[in-house]
Amino acid sequence: MKRWLTWWDGRVVLLALDVAVAAAVIAVSLAGGDPRDPHPALYVPAVVVSGLALLARRRWPFVVLLVAVACLPAGVTLLPVTVAAYSVAARHGVSLRTGAAVVVSGIAGNVLQVLRPPFELTTIVVVVVMFVLGPVLAGLWMHQRAALLVVLRDRAEAAERTRTLLADQAVFAERRRIAREMHDVVAHRVTAVALQAGALSLRAPDERTERAAETIRATSATALDELRDILRVLRDDAPDAGNPGAGVLASLEDLVEAVTATGARVELTLPDPLPAVPDQVGRAVYRVVQESLTNAGKHAPHAAVEVRLAVTGDRLAVEVTNRLTPHGSAVPGSGYGLVGMRERVELAGGDLRTGPAGDGRFRVLARFPVGEEEQ
Repeated sequence: MKRWLTWWDGRVVLLALDVAVAAAVIAVSLAGGDPRDPHPALYVPAVVVSGLALLARRRWPFVVLLVAVACLPAGVTLLPVTVAAYSVAARHGVSLRTGAAVVVSGIAGNVLQVLRPPFELTTIVVVVVMFVLGPVLAGLWMHQRAALLVVLRDRAEAAERTRTLLADQAVFAERRRIAREMHDVVAHRVTAVALQAGALSLRAPDERTERAAETIRATSATALDELRDILRVLRDDAPDAGNPGAGVLASLEDLVEAVTATGARVELTLPDPLPAVPDQVGRAVYRVVQESLTNAGKHAPHAAVEVRLAVTGDRLAVEVTNRLTPHGSAVPGSGYGLVGMRERVELAGGDLRTGPAGDGRFRVLARFPVGEEEQ
């Protein structure tokens, strides 16, 4: 069935249309033909054969025309010849086959008129115009229309590809501009912080100040490394930076240790063993914990923070909670932390919930799909 549908471009509508045309031609031929002259016994079979042959008019239109012409001596009307001539012109356009179809149809449709007296030129002209030239011109128009639609479709696809290419070029140019701005502004500022923190750790008046300065320097250096990775992504369209999969989950211990070194109280609970997760999920988990710890430090300074990772079935849950405090720190925020966190979680196929937990705590809960394999 599917192979046959290729004759009709795989469209059932066209098949139904051809079936309707064949049925209509058979019905009209039976109603309008003359079964008594010259071969009454062949009339009905000839009508049926010429009508059913029209089902193949899209695949072999010229063969269908010859079949319709061969059925004319049995008294069949010119309607099958007309439909076949139209199909030849619609399939082949201006070509030798179409010219041959005009000649064959014109001769076959008028040979009986010429052989039978009286000879009437008006009848021949009517037959040629209405049953030959008219259908052929309509078929040529349909052929040109189909060719024009193909050209317009190709032009539209080419224009769409051009627009996509221009959009990609504009995005790439904007990414490079952003990368330059980040390098010139952010990298310069963070480098200055790292250098000043390093100088302070060398001239620290006491051990506590030295540890704080060293923590600031190490954090600034880590920020520069991450900024360098981000700049490479912006400039070269490289994959997102960071250790893949479970390696990123293992690096959460380093993240918590760095935050704890600043004086924060963070408790980390990891599953043992760590689940094997896709790279994108691992990076999203790391960023959720990182952003949550940053927000806790800004909005609830000195409050204890609990970070828990747990695997339930095929889902990895990441929960970060901290006590709500009436006063936050004076550190300004970008205003896009939660928005960026939610976007990253959703891109990894997870879902995110944030807000008060009802027990005087603020909770960030993200769930991600994970595989069954573990390391």
